Amino acid sequence: MQLSAIVRPMPSLAALAAALLLAGPAAAQPVSEEQAAATARAALEAAPVFDGHNDAPGQLRSRENNQINDFDFTDTLDEHEHAEGAAGSPMHTDLNRLREGKVGAQFWSVYVPHNADEAKAVQETIEQIDVTKRLIARYPDALRYALTADEVERAMREGRIASLLGMEGGYSIGSNLGVLRQFHAMGARYMTLTHNSNIPWADSATDAPKHDGLTDFGKDVVREMNRLGMLVDLSHVSEATMMDALDVARVPVIFSHSGARGVTGHPRNVPDSVLKRLPENGGVVMVVALPRFINEKVRLWDARRAGVIAAARVEHLGNPAAAAKAVEAWVAANPEPKASIKDVADHIDHIRKVAGVEHIGIGGDYDGMPTGPVGMEDVRGYPALFTELARRGYSQAELEMIASRNILRVMRAAEAHAARAAGEPPIETLIGAPAAAP
Repeated sequence: MQLSAIVRPMPSLAALAAALLLAGPAAAQPVSEEQAAATARAALEAAPVFDGHNDAPGQLRSRENNQINDFDFTDTLDEHEHAEGAAGSPMHTDLNRLREGKVGAQFWSVYVPHNADEAKAVQETIEQIDVTKRLIARYPDALRYALTADEVERAMREGRIASLLGMEGGYSIGSNLGVLRQFHAMGARYMTLTHNSNIPWADSATDAPKHDGLTDFGKDVVREMNRLGMLVDLSHVSEATMMDALDVARVPVIFSHSGARGVTGHPRNVPDSVLKRLPENGGVVMVVALPRFINEKVRLWDARRAGVIAAARVEHLGNPAAAAKAVEAWVAANPEPKASIKDVADHIDHIRKVAGVEHIGIGGDYDGMPTGPVGMEDVRGYPALFTELARRGYSQAELEMIASRNILRVMRAAEAHAARAAGEPPIETLIGAPAAAP
């Protein structure tokens, strides 16, 4: 597999700045379709996509019960007979389509659903790390397990997809820094502080505020992640949590799969107040492809549908079949709007305007949603997105930054800080006292 004929070493920030000055402002001159496609191809050959979030490991759990010895990841278009809640649809990801999508590095999400029983969440996360590592090991000619930025670039040069682990949901550490440290030792290189619900030490974007951001323990989690070199992921968290994390963080943060709230008003997206702080922090927003996060009409339709579902349940209390029929009738009369590649590009444009191109990456969220936008329904769509950006006037240097150079810079900053902090003692917190004897 040859994702990239040449993967150049990461240029210095000064060199990138000089290239951007020479390139001039985006969309300064019309760009032909042929020019746009050629620029995108050249960019993705030099710097393949480093995607921040893919939920294929969760699909292995829901579809295959993590039994993968007979699972074919080369082509998953027919691997859908056990799809739970996916209407029998195929997965978004496999090796063939990753090649077609010019993906050269992937953060695989070892997500498990939110669980107030934190001990169970810890166990299930370990199971997801296990199945993901086993999947990577089964395809040594295509996938290469990676822990550092240098290892990512080495895999790209070899034509393999660098495969890293990202945790999604701070409940997976059981409110314990010792568990956090052990997950880092197992290979986790980022952790999303929350998922869709608050946890004992951090507020989520999609739950009623409880802590006004991070608790004191939550701030220690950020500090310890920095000390370890583990990226702090602020997708899914509330604006107050974002601000608290930025106040504490000593290295760049990431948003592994988020859009810009200035374009689409979903609380999962990053507000301008936070985007304006990214140049000082150095962090990166890895732009998501999930339709209701990137298209305002889809977001509003989804909200109205939720209201219809709630009303139908009350109106047809005790008759779920009638309630479902009422919802189906509403959907038939009010078809869901469609998001497109242009919506993803609009979010990239907005982040570039507010924070700068140095703070943009890609985090599709494939296999964590029903479908991507039109033209980017699965992981094959990235070249089309980069062609759209080139059509809008983005230079090859800018496209390379968005594709992978920005997130590699962030990884190197985290690794450098961890090396400097190697002599610092781990942050210690009291473990729970043993239960009293009966």
